[in-house]
Amino acid sequence: MRYSLESRFRGTIIGAFLGDLASGSFDVPKNWHEIALLGVESLITTSQLNLDDWICRQKAEFPHLDTSCVSLKAIIATLPVALFYFDNTVKLRQNLSQAIAIWDRDLLVRDGTLAVGYAIALSLTEKLDIKTLIPQTIDFIGETPSTLPQTLLKVNNLLLQGAGLERVQGSLIREEKLSKAVAMAFYCFLSTLEDFRLSILRATVNSDALPATGAITGALSGAYNSLTGIPVSWQMKLSPANSATSTASNRKQMIELADGLVAVWSGAYDLASYPKDLQKQGHAMSDKQGTLCVSAAPRVIRLR
Repeated sequence: MRYSLESRFRGTIIGAFLGDLASGSFDVPKNWHEIALLGVESLITTSQLNLDDWICRQKAEFPHLDTSCVSLKAIIATLPVALFYFDNTVKLRQNLSQAIAIWDRDLLVRDGTLAVGYAIALSLTEKLDIKTLIPQTIDFIGETPSTLPQTLLKVNNLLLQGAGLERVQGSLIREEKLSKAVAMAFYCFLSTLEDFRLSILRATVNSDALPATGAITGALSGAYNSLTGIPVSWQMKLSPANSATSTASNRKQMIELADGLVAVWSGAYDLASYPKDLQKQGHAMSDKQGTLCVSAAPRVIRLR
């Protein structure tokens, strides 16, 4: 394996946030990153997609969140679901569709969610092929009245022709705005596959680009290149001292949550997290609880 799952999970979450920062977005949709982290916490706690639990956490943290005008930024909120179910395409599709429906039932937003989630899944399973990614993604989306598959297909043809950024932007100028944003994210990612920094810069160089383009590009490139492929100088933008980063979205917390999500997905159960239960009288393991862990097949062990 080129990169560990742990590093790829970290890269996806941190990459999305950095892509959004690079786009210069300072508006309310920043909340979608916070909602994504709440989603990670919910998955860790319940060991499955529990929409009621996730919604409760969201309402407690953002009681006045306006969801009447949801953009593609909502795709960012579903990233934890894509990470947690990456190894099962049937469950991936089902749970992504359920998750995005919390905020938006627009078919284009749903299709964008499926496209991004599937591409991330291919990166995590190391099955991503630059020549077949978009055709495979279109197949995963399935039959739909939205314009996204056609726009993605156009981008795929331009990639095969080696088209530059300006030509691609010009070719998509008449495309539906949201469809164009997702397609441009795929182009910026695939045209500079091994370079996280350049992918983000290309995604955000156009002043007319939707902020979601940078965030989606960051998630795609972060999943493929992992945290290792993200420049340290960029990661430091998420340090607590950075005023542009909220206390709930610093690098340390993102890494801890990403690692916790990997642990729950893998079936690891950290006994050290529950010292009170192990310190009960009569527990033979109480004196060793700090060094013990239990492992099983993915999602076999459940929190009680």
